[in-house]
Amino acid sequence: MSLENKNILVTGGAGFIGSNIIEYLLQKDNKITCLDNLITGKKENIEQFQSNPNFNFIEGDITNIKDCDLACNGNEIILHQAALGSVPRSIENPIRTNEINVNGFLNILWSAKKHNIKRVVYAASSSTYGDSQKLPKVENDIGLPLSPYAVTKYVNELYAGVFSNLYNLELIGLRYFNVFGRRQDPNGAYAAAIPKFVKAFINHESPVIHGDGSQSRDFTYIDNVIQANELAATTVNKQAVNQVYNVACGNQSFLSDLVEKLKELLSKFDSDIENLAISYGDERIGDIKHSLASIDKAKNLLNYQPSHNVEEGLNAAIDWYWNYFNNKN
Repeated sequence: MSLENKNILVTGGAGFIGSNIIEYLLQKDNKITCLDNLITGKKENIEQFQSNPNFNFIEGDITNIKDCDLACNGNEIILHQAALGSVPRSIENPIRTNEINVNGFLNILWSAKKHNIKRVVYAASSSTYGDSQKLPKVENDIGLPLSPYAVTKYVNELYAGVFSNLYNLELIGLRYFNVFGRRQDPNGAYAAAIPKFVKAFINHESPVIHGDGSQSRDFTYIDNVIQANELAATTVNKQAVNQVYNVACGNQSFLSDLVEKLKELLSKFDSDIENLAISYGDERIGDIKHSLASIDKAKNLLNYQPSHNVEEGLNAAIDWYWNYFNNKN
């Protein structure tokens, strides 16, 4: 079912994932409210929407209940993307991470209840699997968290379960696995792996892999995440509601292979890149070694079918990054 002609709140809408969701939803004649405090989100990500009469930007904070109430008023669905991401950042500042990811999430749920918003789809995280060694990762089998960030995302799932039982809300969590794609910030200490590697190559620098490169991830292109949010927001399958789902490709990519693939793709634009060496550094505290998702549950209950495998996603993302960096220069 398509998400059309609805009033939708997207929290964290100026961020990488949120802004891509908004762009898609505006094309389907939805009226969008974007709530973002611009700590990690960027005005440039939503600049193109400002002239659209169906777009309303509220510069506010999910840790402020009044901002949440203002944003929720008049909306039918919430796509909650707002969070303070990054495992390393959560290790450096667990208090701030908890304030935003837990207190902010609770505010959104409470405001949803007050404003009779029945369906809330929220961004969960593969970090919830913690120290579990089992592959692929299956939703009902998790380990112990390895970082404050992982704790906060698991607490979100616990609160969602409580609110669905106590207040009859329809809550669906999407455990994102290493999302990448257009508008993903390549700058800063907490930039995700793929844009960081790409930026290094384009600048003729050696990308640095934390560890020996044998660690693996289930890299997931942004369009798959948009699809999952739409399916979760529109499903009428009662069995699909009040559940948590893996959102991934179901493919295991080793970091050393991924970086080599990025080098190959970027070398088509700049032949000097193929001569750059790859550097290796210390493993990061709190990182998991291997990640691979089972997406059977999402396929069976939400009819989720990834539109892009890893290679297709990388090809699309590389084109975007090449244009992005060249326009910046």
